[in-house]
Amino acid sequence: MIVVKNLSKDFGGIKALDNLNFCLNKGDIVALLGPNGAGKTTLLRLLTGYLDPTSGDVEIYGSNPQHKRVEALRKIGYVPENAPLYPEMTVSEFLKYSADLGGLPAGEFKQAFNNTVSQMRLHNVVNQKIDTLSKGFKHRVAIAAALILQPRILILDEPTEGLDPNQKHEIHKFIQTYGSRNIIIVSTHILEEVEAVANRVILLNKGKLVRDTSPQELKLSGSDYDITSAFRAITGEN
Repeated sequence: MIVVKNLSKDFGGIKALDNLNFCLNKGDIVALLGPNGAGKTTLLRLLTGYLDPTSGDVEIYGSNPQHKRVEALRKIGYVPENAPLYPEMTVSEFLKYSADLGGLPAGEFKQAFNNTVSQMRLHNVVNQKIDTLSKGFKHRVAIAAALILQPRILILDEPTEGLDPNQKHEIHKFIQTYGSRNIIIVSTHILEEVEAVANRVILLNKGKLVRDTSPQELKLSGSDYDITSAFRAITGEN
């Protein structure tokens, strides 16, 4: 469970986030939307403990990342846009490195490795160096590095940016399957992706939470029952 209470963040007098309140539970696949500068990246950094709030609180399954960062982060897998990889490593070496960095006990690595390779369909490339992989497989490896600890919360920032339709389809299927028993937050500018994967939408605009709803309900705000027109109507991007 993620609980956000009265969460605000200021940068030099500029309010990036303004009094956000919401709660996420197991099975929530959340599309985090908003125009550029709405506060999406700031929110993700607060959830993962990279930033401290100006006021308010975040709880990750009862742990506050501001005070118990390591405990909170053990429950989170975060894949930023253009996630950094080590191109000179093989896929298996990189997953072992990620597991060690996350504190996974050595005795649990084999099963975690096998599960992760299966989830991301990496069987055929585990012994290849990362710099030899296609963009689609590099995306999968980045997600696999976050999955190796089987986190209860997975945060994906623009997970299908630049992928072809087949690669997007594979990532969407994974999100739907993993999200059915965990929490996934997908920050995206691809509005078609919202309907493809999400069962909930959190829409930010100018630092405020302006909608917390389902994709179907969000479409009612548009002139032609369409996610794009609803987004433009709510955020004023006409």
